[in-house]
Amino acid sequence: MEPITAGLMGLGLMVLLILLHVPVAASMGLAGAVGFAMIAGVEPALSLFGVEAVSALTNLELAVVPLFLLTGSFATISGLSSDIYKLAYALIGHRPGGLASATILGCAGIGAICGSSLATAATMSRVAMPEMVARGYDPRLATGSIAAGGTLGILIPPSIIMVLYGVLTEQFVLTLFLAAVIPGIIAVGLHLITIAILVKRNPALGPAAEKLSWPDRFVAIRQSLPAMGIIGAIFIGLYGGIFTVNEAAAVGASLTILMAACRRKLSWASLRRCISETAATSGMIYMILIGASILTYLFSASGLSEAVVAWIQEREIPGLAVILLFILMYILLGCFFDTVASIIVTIPFVFPTILGLGYDPIWWGIVMVMVVETGLITPPFGMNVFVVYGTLKKVPLNTIYRGVTPFLIADLVRIAIIVLFPATALWLPSLMH
Repeated sequence: MEPITAGLMGLGLMVLLILLHVPVAASMGLAGAVGFAMIAGVEPALSLFGVEAVSALTNLELAVVPLFLLTGSFATISGLSSDIYKLAYALIGHRPGGLASATILGCAGIGAICGSSLATAATMSRVAMPEMVARGYDPRLATGSIAAGGTLGILIPPSIIMVLYGVLTEQFVLTLFLAAVIPGIIAVGLHLITIAILVKRNPALGPAAEKLSWPDRFVAIRQSLPAMGIIGAIFIGLYGGIFTVNEAAAVGASLTILMAACRRKLSWASLRRCISETAATSGMIYMILIGASILTYLFSASGLSEAVVAWIQEREIPGLAVILLFILMYILLGCFFDTVASIIVTIPFVFPTILGLGYDPIWWGIVMVMVVETGLITPPFGMNVFVVYGTLKKVPLNTIYRGVTPFLIADLVRIAIIVLFPATALWLPSLMH
């Protein structure tokens, strides 16, 4: 069979299996193995399962994934996530829409510890929503700020998704973290501007809360020092050249475990829960990586990626048009799939296309993460929306969708800025080099 035909059949089989609700990891692995068997034979195809499993499990760069997940779990049970929100609330909560703004800043802070959007949204639903409800906030603004702010978890470094992208595309992870700093600041700024515009037009959406006295503010500042210290240690260690990414993840996990123990929040039950949650999520990520690696073998052997690039170049399709098509694809995928699955499934054919068009792989990594992040709040699905809905339960789903719509517009503006002005993502990495 012609290699290109085998590649197309493997791709079609993967889509069919996913539509039949076969797990994404199994769909990619089976489709890749079947297609590769058509080209190289059954025995080489079967050997891929063992080879790629060993390769993934022994990859030291992937060790940061369970460590960052563990950091997020222990940060939650130790109350560090709540401390970050309380600090933002103490400083700006008295302003109109201040609690919603504090939620955005709190999400950015939590994202700097755990690197997960879904975990950030779930945590802030429990921490911030009661405060906003008690002070008469409109449910649309309250839930919208939580769901939208939660997406910052995978953009604010350190980010698990960026680690996976760096490993799969052989890019330096620290460079990706640096590239995400300015887009992350832009994301937070645009969300805060969105809240300011909303409460300016309708003050009833987010009435001002009482202004805390300075002694109360100092209490919140003192309580947040451990969380700020952990974030500072990770950032200074990473960007100061003191830690590698793996060491920074290990330091973060160790400090959050120590803090949970010091605050007497660490019991055998909570320890088992954190470890089991980390193991389950890590296992899912590793399975998807193994499946994606097998699928990559098929695309490489069939020449499918090169054929796509050649087809685009022959028809002289503008590079920006291809980028816009990929952006639309990722937004749609982000509505249906987990962020890890969305990115890993598509990298084998999207990444070679991006390189073939001459775009910077670091810049594309940031754009891709932002677009998938936007898909987390895009109707009619959006994983973050369902996380908030599942956590709160009393708020109607359509209310949450109406709440996230202004933030979705802000996200699209941010994507346009980074696409049209690549220097916003590439300036800091250029200083490092």
